[in-house]
Amino acid sequence: MEKTAKKRNIFRGVQFKFVGLMAALIVVLFGLLNTYPLITSRDLVFSEKQSAMTGQAAVLSSSLATLERLSKESISEVMNMLDLTEYNRIVVTDAAGTVVYDTSAGNNLVGRASGLDAVNTALRGKTVFTSKFSGGAFASCAAMPVSNSRGTVGAVYIYEYDTEQAQLIISIQNRIRTISLAVCAVALIIDAFMTQLLTKRIRALVESIRTVAGGDYGHRFAVTGDDEVTELGEEFNALTERLETTEKQRRQFVSDASHELKTPLASIRLLSDSIVQNDNMDVDTMREFVSDIGSEADRLQHTTEKLLDLSRLDDGVMVEEEPVDMKQVTMDALWLLRPLAMEKDVHLHPELEDGCVVMATVDDIHHIVFNLAENAVKYNVPGGSVALKLHDGGDRVEFLVEDTGIGIPEEERLNVFSRFYRVDKARSRASGGSGLGLSIVHDAVVKHGGTITVGANKPNGTRFTVTFPKPTSEETGI
Repeated sequence: MEKTAKKRNIFRGVQFKFVGLMAALIVVLFGLLNTYPLITSRDLVFSEKQSAMTGQAAVLSSSLATLERLSKESISEVMNMLDLTEYNRIVVTDAAGTVVYDTSAGNNLVGRASGLDAVNTALRGKTVFTSKFSGGAFASCAAMPVSNSRGTVGAVYIYEYDTEQAQLIISIQNRIRTISLAVCAVALIIDAFMTQLLTKRIRALVESIRTVAGGDYGHRFAVTGDDEVTELGEEFNALTERLETTEKQRRQFVSDASHELKTPLASIRLLSDSIVQNDNMDVDTMREFVSDIGSEADRLQHTTEKLLDLSRLDDGVMVEEEPVDMKQVTMDALWLLRPLAMEKDVHLHPELEDGCVVMATVDDIHHIVFNLAENAVKYNVPGGSVALKLHDGGDRVEFLVEDTGIGIPEEERLNVFSRFYRVDKARSRASGGSGLGLSIVHDAVVKHGGTITVGANKPNGTRFTVTFPKPTSEETGI
């Protein structure tokens, strides 16, 4: 329970991280949307006001520079001609900084204007512009010297307090804030919903993994959608299907192996008990029983050796391959099979080409050739024949075993390479077959990069075809 809770907490953490990441991105986006437009708009207004106010100050300065003397009356005449009523305040000083003209004479500018930094700077011959956005308004001022041939004779100071453009920017900012808040809220809701769906599917996949880990290999993950999780689910189902098949094969193998080993052991036990319990058994009967025990022991040993061969092939033990002359191995196998062929009245017809070399091991090639040929002899008919053909196919070496025996029904051919599988179980057991020989042949062929197929031989019988890739001269060293 603790482990399950821990994993669930991890997935809650993943969901939290997804939502947290999106929230952080939204916060950054929200900050950008609510600062960049404001700063840009403010800077544009600053630039516009600087251009307009310094231009007006220059016009006023040029007009005043033509006067013989700066007086309130003469300045008023110039102001009436220029029409600068849009500004909140206009101040004109003489060269000493004394206020000569002020549209807001009732305020704190009385007498000298030395307290105004902008005016003082202008009296030193420099143009000044400042603007500040605060309190819901743009407070801007421009100061410029009034100069003529006599030098600087005064200064002009223009001040504007603009709430109209400031309110427009504030209104735009409020709208952007409202819209961005709504968008962010919707984005967070959608992100939380999508993350919930994603983690829900991941949790379902994890539950499926736990179910299969508990031994239910028939369980499958419900695949929906078309994304990476779907692909992961499909791979999981494919893996589970292979695992289920492997488990079935394992159980079948254990069952079949137990049966194959139990049968000869039971026969040995029965025969030995019969000898022990029968005090008056004659010598011939005892010899027959002992002979039967030896036969069952041989059968048990044969089955055990084949199981060991299968185990070696399953373990994938790496062996050092070498060039193997299949003609020579086939001739050796046929020499061993001649007594059995004579006993069964089966004729062997080898058709073997020279130069058929493959990269394998002598033991594995011998297993392949001997097992196929032995089966062709055992399950043949009296007077039948077995043809063993070996030829060089250019880029491959092909080995065929064709018999005129009882044959294999078409519906059974797909299963002949399965372990412990017998086409005719009664006859196979009577012949001493364990159902492992063709499985060993198949695994050995595949191990060395070859293929094996089974088909019907005309007019009757069976044909096995084994194909190996032909090695290059660099591989064989020949």
